[in-house]
Formats: sequence, structure tokens, C-alpha cells
Amino acid sequence: MTTSADDGQNDTEALLPRETTALFGHTEVERALLDSYHSGQIPHAWLFGGERGIGKATLAYRMARFVLAHPNPAATDVRAAKSLAVPADHPVARRIASQAHTDLLVLERVINEKTNKLYTVIRVDDVRRSISFFGSTAGEGGWRIAIVDSTDELSKEGENALLKVLEEPPPRTLIFLISHSPGRVIPTIRSRCRLLTLRPLAAEDVAKAAATALGKPADAADIHAAAQAADGSVARALMFLSVSALALRDQLDALLGQLPKVDPRALHALGDRLAGTEPETLVAFVDTVNAWLSARLAKAPSGLAHLVPVAAAWEEINRAAREVEVYNLDRKPFVFSVFGRLAEAARG
Repeated sequence: MTTSADDGQNDTEALLPRETTALFGHTEVERALLDSYHSGQIPHAWLFGGERGIGKATLAYRMARFVLAHPNPAATDVRAAKSLAVPADHPVARRIASQAHTDLLVLERVINEKTNKLYTVIRVDDVRRSISFFGSTAGEGGWRIAIVDSTDELSKEGENALLKVLEEPPPRTLIFLISHSPGRVIPTIRSRCRLLTLRPLAAEDVAKAAATALGKPADAADIHAAAQAADGSVARALMFLSVSALALRDQLDALLGQLPKVDPRALHALGDRLAGTEPETLVAFVDTVNAWLSARLAKAPSGLAHLVPVAAAWEEINRAAREVEVYNLDRKPFVFSVFGRLAEAARG
């Protein structure tokens, strides 16, 4: 991100969750983790559920940082702690930020060296590394911690491999699974985890978190506008700031408000706007569509007859979006197909 804030983009790259030491708006879930650690009987596996970009990964790294910095839950300083905060200059925090802590394993999608793009799933070979990781001796305080970001991206084989670790965890093991759709996590995994549900953030907390990530004041005009439009998601606010997506959102909102009526000329213009742009622009488009579908589901009368068309549209649109991203397909036909499915869902 190298362009200026004048065109809606940022000249500062946002901090990644592993680098972020501040957490906003999740006091209750943080307290639940801290109390569980204090008890000396903390569950070995946790499933952090909630919408994309609201702080689940930040919380997982925050807890990992705290445990690795304070490995004895009965210690006086741990019992006196009011939060999971660890100073950014603490040796553990620095090593986690630089991906150099030997007692923390992060499972996520990696780059395919042949295509120079991310794999579409977390591969089973990467998950199998957790077996040897947990089987070895912890290097320092005796804890071994893994973060799976996100469980939704595990391959089927990867799910089975992770299940083996969850079934027979060694002592002093912590596994944090992040899911944007915890209800879709397979029951055999979900039943072995304690679920913590994170809620969308208030706009004020979104602004604070986005400003902290970017090193900007929370009352900056662009930060405020992005936070107001982000529907509780810090990631969405950062996306708006990084790709000039506020204008795109306005254009999309106008078209979504006309459904089930579709304006072909407006869709051509939208397709032209998306063509050849950065991948983040496609993400912003899909994210706004998903928000519309979520609102549609929330307002739908009870009964499968009203829910199935919207859920089916969600599945089809997001699958097609992944194909557009992976295979670099033309975005204009995708825009038309998306609005065709949304029109059907709106009529249903």
C-alpha cells in the first residue's frame, strides 16, 4: 500500500495480527480466556468464531503471546493480570512478530511456488507438521501452541489430520482454531473445542483498531468513514481504506437496493470498474455482497423455503469468486452472474 490517503488508500501497511498487541471491544472473551488460564485447567482447544475481520486472529496471537510470556498460570504476576496484554518490546512478542518463536506453530494457506499464489486450502502436509510439533519437547516454558487460521480453509484430509491431534493432545498444549463460520466446522472437530463467539465491533472500536493497525489517528476523516461503513469488521475497514472501496460500496449498495430489478448498463459499468484491478477490489465486492446476503438471511421468515435460496446463492457466489481469483477469470461475467443469483434470491 503505497498510495496516499487522498485517493482513499493508505501510505502505511497495516499491522498483521501477529504484530498487533492491542485488542479492542472484546473484553468479555478476553476475560474468559484469562480466567480459564488462571484456573490451571484451561481446555486444550478453542474455537474462535465470528465474522471475518473482527479480531479473532488478533485474540489468538494475544493469548499465545501471554501464555508463552507467562508460562506458569499460578504465578503472582499472572493472577494479578487484568488483561492478556504483553508489551510489544517483550522478547516473546518480538519473536512471534518475526515468526521466530519455536513453541508457536501457525497453520495457514501458503504460497504455491509454481504459481506464486496462495493455495486455495491449508494442505494436509502442513497440518501433519503439527503432529511432530506437539510430539517434541517445548523449548522454554513447557507450552506448545498452534493457531489454525482459518479452520474454514482446511482440506478434508487436513481436517482429519487435525482431528488426530485434537483427540490425543499432549500436556501443556493449546490449539486456537479460527473460523468465520463455526457452524460449518465438522462436528468431530467442533465437539472437541470450547467455542468463544466474537461479536462485530462498535464503529468506535473499529476506528481505534484500524487507526492502531495503520499508525494513524482514530479521528482521521478516512478512518471514521471506513469504520462507519465496515459493519463491525476491522478487516473490512482496512480494505475500504486500502482499495478506495467506499465508492465501490456506494455503487454496489445502489444496485443491491434495486433488486430484484437489475440494470444491465450499471452492471457493465461495475464490471469495467472491477476489471484489471487489485485482488483486494474483488474481495471488497464479494464482501459487500455477502453482507447483503447476511442481512437477507437475518430478516427472512422462519422456514427452509425462505432460507434455502439465500444460502444457495451464498455458496454459489463464493465458490465462483474463489475460481475468479485462483484462475484470474474475467470479472464482468462474474458480476452479471452474481446479480442474476441475487435477483433470484430477492424474489424468493
